[in-house]
Amino acid sequence: MSVPAQLIELRNVTKSYGSVCVLAEVSLIVDKGESLAIVGPSGSGKSTLLQIIGTLDRVTSGEVLLDGKNLAALNDLQLAQVRNRQLGFVFQSHYLLPQCTVLENVLVPTLARQRAQGRGQKVETSESRAMRLLKRVGLGERLHHRPGQLSGGERQRAAVVRALINRPQLLLADEPSGALDHASATSLGQLLVELNKEEGVTLIVVTHAMDLATRMGRVVRIEDGKLMESGMTDKFALRTPHSALK
Repeated sequence: MSVPAQLIELRNVTKSYGSVCVLAEVSLIVDKGESLAIVGPSGSGKSTLLQIIGTLDRVTSGEVLLDGKNLAALNDLQLAQVRNRQLGFVFQSHYLLPQCTVLENVLVPTLARQRAQGRGQKVETSESRAMRLLKRVGLGERLHHRPGQLSGGERQRAAVVRALINRPQLLLADEPSGALDHASATSLGQLLVELNKEEGVTLIVVTHAMDLATRMGRVVRIEDGKLMESGMTDKFALRTPHSALK
């Protein structure tokens, strides 16, 4: 039986702001193609953990490896390239540009990246990919609408497509359903699960919503800056790097 390749590995990650320790020696492995939920009370450090994985913040000590690359060794320009080429972000607020159409909003991340060069093969253009994905999430008739003309659920679906447009390896979602009504939140959760499989993208979700968390393939809990196992279901499992167990 083949062992899935690791995409993310955290080794004894600690994050402090002055005398306040937000994360304490966190170790975690996330495999390629996996879906993972991080749950915990407000102020527990889960959003900080997601920001560190997403290169939006740096560790105080420890290591974060993305596809074997030590992110701590990269400068700000290199980290920006990692964010644009390998990562996609979905936040609680959609952050769509109000003056742009849905299609234009989705294409914004492509402006900072050169078009991929196909070696004798036809490469799907950014615009055709955007239109295909927007149709896939039910926004095929909303391409030229502006965010103010969309419902909350539609705006968040557009934000998901924007996060996927550059074919990231890793999709990070921070309370993506937090501002939605129950029906829209349920629909968004199902969509994330489906896109995780269809796009082959690794998915990490930070959420308070247990109905969203339990849709993921694995769930871990963070309390007082420490990752903890939970006996609630067999989905609650913490896998640590071998190096952290020595």
